Amino acid sequence: MAITRRQFLGWIGGAAAGSTTLAGTVAHGASNKEFKGYPGSFGVLHDTTKCIGCRKCEQACSEVNAMPAPSHPFDDLSVLEKERRTTVTEHTVVNKFEKTGNDKSGVRQIGGNNAEGDNADKNIALYAKKQCNHCLEPACASACFVKAFQKDKTGAVTYDASLCVGCRYCMVACPFNIPTYEYDEPLTPRVMKCTMCLPLVKEGKLPGCVSICPREALVFGEREDLVKQARMRIQKYPDQYVDHIYGEHEMGGTSWLYLSSVPFSEIGMREDLGTQSAPQLTAGALSAVPIVVGLWPVLLTGVYAISKRKDKIAQQEQQEAVARTQEEADEVMAKKLEELKKKMAKEKETAIKTEVKKALDEAAKAAKAIEEAKAVEEAEAKAASQKSDDAFDDQDDEAPDASDSLSPEEEK
Repeated sequence: MAITRRQFLGWIGGAAAGSTTLAGTVAHGASNKEFKGYPGSFGVLHDTTKCIGCRKCEQACSEVNAMPAPSHPFDDLSVLEKERRTTVTEHTVVNKFEKTGNDKSGVRQIGGNNAEGDNADKNIALYAKKQCNHCLEPACASACFVKAFQKDKTGAVTYDASLCVGCRYCMVACPFNIPTYEYDEPLTPRVMKCTMCLPLVKEGKLPGCVSICPREALVFGEREDLVKQARMRIQKYPDQYVDHIYGEHEMGGTSWLYLSSVPFSEIGMREDLGTQSAPQLTAGALSAVPIVVGLWPVLLTGVYAISKRKDKIAQQEQQEAVARTQEEADEVMAKKLEELKKKMAKEKETAIKTEVKKALDEAAKAAKAIEEAKAVEEAEAKAASQKSDDAFDDQDDEAPDASDSLSPEEEK
């Protein structure tokens, strides 16, 4: 059953009322049994001596997790001048560290030359990638009382936002300072961190950062094999590496392993963690306060019915709200449809009147044109007739008189 932040705070208030009845409750802390990880679980070996600080892993992580574009492009290496930590939108970051060339720590300068001779006075750049280390026994999971964090059999530490109540104990518990919180998300804030690209791993693919690394500074595989590979590198190049695999035993072991040419504290990693896992460290503390642990079974059982009742009421209210909204939407739609029909009828009537008027105007123009043509034709006919009559009259006037043309003999 998913519980909300409001439900959780309500439960805490109810717990105080029943605390006096549970004073004698016996509870046990975390188990003292050491967990070595799931057989065949995966991990990543980060050889910091091969890292060149190109930020390609950051770019791949951003693309795989569909993150927004960063404030500085991934090819802008000026961000490496300042040490960074993971954020809500950056699940992995690369940090740059510098050592002077005359440091006798055996550090190699980028490019493969040893920090001796001509290079003795030059600064040496070191780079280390930071992300969730996916502990074998995660402190975040140990601190999470709603089990939002779990250790997956693949090796990844998973997070279920639907279970999270926003207490942020995981952020306090993590010894590597990794989980971040969506403070800017008011409704459904989540705890964000590297997922080891679990969806890709389940498909048989490499994590994004591993697949894009141009120098093979990141190697993905079964954790046991990675430990063996790291030991072989140390044995083969003893002058190149510190004789230690970071993450093999720290905090009970992590799925993310590191090799370095300098003490790990010099590349921003804690060396004061010890080898005990988080559950082992909290076992004594939890057993010393049995009332806190004993409260949970009674508290959750007592609140379950109330929670279910609230859920039922909330569901009914939601259904009623949906029904009201649907009814109002139907009314609005019907009103708009009626208005649209009236508008279309009016437009249709106007269009018909316009077409009728247009047809009548054209018919009137045609009739007028016919009358004008007929008048012109009659005028032309009348003119032609008048011209014919005039011509006939002129011919009569010009004909000679027969008596006027007789000769004298004929007159006799």
